Amino acid sequence: MERIDDGYSATQEYPHPFIHKVKLTRAQRIRGIILGSILFPIRVTLAALCFLIMWPIARLRLAGLSEEERSKPVEGWRRWFYHPIIWLLSRAVFFSLGFYWVKVKGRRANLKEAPVLVVAPHSGFLDMLVLCPAQLATVVSRSENSSLPVIGALLEFNQSVLVSRKDPESRKKAVAQLNERLTSDGYWPQMLMFPEGTTTNGSALIKFKPGAFLAGVPVQPVLLHYPNKLDTVRWTYKGTAWTEALWHTVSQPYTNMTVEFLPVYNPSQEEKKDPNLYADNVQKLMARALGVPATDYVMEGGVPVSKVGGLSLPLESPARETLTLLHKNGLGADEVQAALDRMIDRCRSGAQGAKVSTEELASILGLSHQQTAAHICSLYSKDHSVDLRHIYFSVAPLTGSVDLKTLLHSAFTMFNREGGGSLSERELSDLMEALLSVPQHRVAELYAAASDRSRLTEESLLRVLTAHPTFQKVTKEYLRPEEAAGTLSNGRSVNNNGSVYNNSKKSE
Repeated sequence: MERIDDGYSATQEYPHPFIHKVKLTRAQRIRGIILGSILFPIRVTLAALCFLIMWPIARLRLAGLSEEERSKPVEGWRRWFYHPIIWLLSRAVFFSLGFYWVKVKGRRANLKEAPVLVVAPHSGFLDMLVLCPAQLATVVSRSENSSLPVIGALLEFNQSVLVSRKDPESRKKAVAQLNERLTSDGYWPQMLMFPEGTTTNGSALIKFKPGAFLAGVPVQPVLLHYPNKLDTVRWTYKGTAWTEALWHTVSQPYTNMTVEFLPVYNPSQEEKKDPNLYADNVQKLMARALGVPATDYVMEGGVPVSKVGGLSLPLESPARETLTLLHKNGLGADEVQAALDRMIDRCRSGAQGAKVSTEELASILGLSHQQTAAHICSLYSKDHSVDLRHIYFSVAPLTGSVDLKTLLHSAFTMFNREGGGSLSERELSDLMEALLSVPQHRVAELYAAASDRSRLTEESLLRVLTAHPTFQKVTKEYLRPEEAAGTLSNGRSVNNNGSVYNNSKKSE
């Protein structure tokens, strides 16, 4: 079975799915303040009371059971007695928050028909209301959540699969648990998963993670709709915070939600063998039903990126934001070029190394305020130091001061630590991270395309980046100075899919 065509042109400008801001008129803002001052404390108090009642009841469900018994699905009186109580209290939580009605379209498949429900789009924590029409299906959650008051008890009650994203062994264990449960032929309860793995603004479906599709069993796609005048429930990477989403939602007289169960999707043999193909085809089917694009956007390490041949391309270029910050601090083209020269000289010297602190970065850039240097540092690193190579090789193409061949020669020479004129796969990963400003964990496809008999030379890498049908996109949108330089002429940044964002507006 081939990949399903999503029906959208490759040149279409996709919306940025990781930014959402509640837009209110003055009248709506005033009404929200008035209603919120009354409704918010009442509704949140009622919801908190429901949670407090659930807390001990949820713990009682597994009380007295051994570890071996806890590793099996709860059955008998512990299920039929506690399950409806927690379901009723869960519904009461959302009812108290203003979700008076939940419209259900379609029919929820039974456990035998579809061991797992895949839900999208994922908008925020209020999406968990879908568990009520799903009869409290088992979920996957971060292991860190198990230590939270109330939430930990509910996860224990739910017998959720817990996974730590930072621990590879935990991920392996979670995958094994998922496969065991999804292929148990009805022994374990139905599962519910959000395959996007993070929240978005709902304007597009981001790439589905393969977890729900690894077992190769049928899935039932489930769509979430919020048909309201104000879109208040969404909590994304940038824009509205979760506290704002809660305030705006609870301040409304009521909030509508529609849960739409689509027909069960039975995978082909090809899809069973290839979970990524399976996930992509279900994503496209759900996107078509929603009337939105199916994109290759993902969230990696807290950074929104799109995927091209395994490479991660940032949707918001740190290099472009760096140049914008430098220009705002009064640095002209000559000053920026002088700063870049100081960077590359420092990198080539080898004596001091390419890693610098915020203070050193401010000095190299010629900035009088360390706050700007700290901001630039945060674009490339999570600590208070940064690799100058990452700044230089990503910013230099945007200035138009260096051509691609010269840029690649400098990068190749600097990252070819072993010498001999050939890069290893790890060295290629480091080089591409410097060019693209974000970590590159999957360069195997690029390495295979550029290497010949296990040798990856400068010439072969240049050839692939400029002529390969997949990887020339990276060059065109990130490494071509004559194309990239124009994107800063009017103070605006352009993401790698052509969508334009005005920096002054984004910072409001």
